[in-house]
Amino acid sequence: MICNGIMKLNLTKTVWIISLVSFFTDIASEMLYPILPIYLESIGFSVFYIGVLEGIAEAFASLSKGYFGKLSDKTGKRVIFVRVGYALSAFSKPLMGLFTYAVPIFLARTMDRLGKGIRTGARDAILSMESTPENKFTIFGFHRSMDTLGAVIGPLIAILFLSYFPSEYQKLFLIAFIPGILATFLAFLIVDKFQSQSFSSEDSTHFFSFLKYWKQSTKKYKAIVIGFLSFALINSSDVFLLLKMKHFGLNDIQVVGVYIFYNLIYAGFGFPLGILTDKLGPKKTYILGLILFSSVYIGMVINESLLGYFILFFLYGVYAAATEGISKAWIASTVSSNEVATAVGFYSSFQGIFTMLSSSIAGFVWVQFGVNVLFLATGILCLFIVVYFFKK
Repeated sequence: MICNGIMKLNLTKTVWIISLVSFFTDIASEMLYPILPIYLESIGFSVFYIGVLEGIAEAFASLSKGYFGKLSDKTGKRVIFVRVGYALSAFSKPLMGLFTYAVPIFLARTMDRLGKGIRTGARDAILSMESTPENKFTIFGFHRSMDTLGAVIGPLIAILFLSYFPSEYQKLFLIAFIPGILATFLAFLIVDKFQSQSFSSEDSTHFFSFLKYWKQSTKKYKAIVIGFLSFALINSSDVFLLLKMKHFGLNDIQVVGVYIFYNLIYAGFGFPLGILTDKLGPKKTYILGLILFSSVYIGMVINESLLGYFILFFLYGVYAAATEGISKAWIASTVSSNEVATAVGFYSSFQGIFTMLSSSIAGFVWVQFGVNVLFLATGILCLFIVVYFFKK
């Protein structure tokens, strides 16, 4: 049924290529995501330094999304940013496995995150340009489904490999280069259709110049971004959900299994919810996602079974499908075509920073007041954001 729906939608060649690029890139990234901290510990990194490495890399990536998004709009180029971004991420994978010293590993990890920062705004602008007002959310939902499907296959490959070759982490980094290079090759098949706009000489593009976009943006853009960022400020890393299951008593295989199940649900619902959003509008779908998010966090406090965790992560997968791709499509629908990369980049930059703050606060609350207080507070605060969107 889903396949027939895809055929009827006549997705363009460019949408297919970008979606496949994201699919292969996520296979490479998610293949390494669960084992990266384990590998770093095995070569002598402390938990503190692993946190510093990830924090700096993610902060740099977040800020670079705004800069390169604006640069893409100003230069009138899209594809070059997509190609360079995916290529950097692909080549960083084997480098992280080859090095055993702090500085080169830090540079390789930053290179990976920088690649994401370079490509994000331009890629989402291309997806917006390839869509119409009638199918914009469907296009973004399809891309998100393909992207997340890679997040299912990647960890499965890692589990299969490590079951036969325990602790051979460096070889896994080299294997991850294969889907990464496939993604880079496909990125070179994308044709740049965007036409450059005229900008005044005063419109600078220094690293923080994208911050000026807030003043010139529309009230509609500001209203939804305020809501999105308020949610980001309470939406801490999924690591805390995984730790909750681990502390409950699940073993490593069970935890990874639930994580893979979540990504499978996320991938399966991204496309159908995109179609539904084109019919109902983004507001209703996004609010549904927030309600599911709140239910999951409150449910985590009272759940006492493995089956319960699978049910909660089923709902969590639907929540993710109802919010992640839809939020960027919603932003793209509120701005002109020559501002999409800047608008998405501005939001993505602050989303990353706010998520870092949220994770830091969550860690503090967990230690000081306990996991149940953290999860209950998160679920309740989310309901206030639901009320905000209801009034908009």
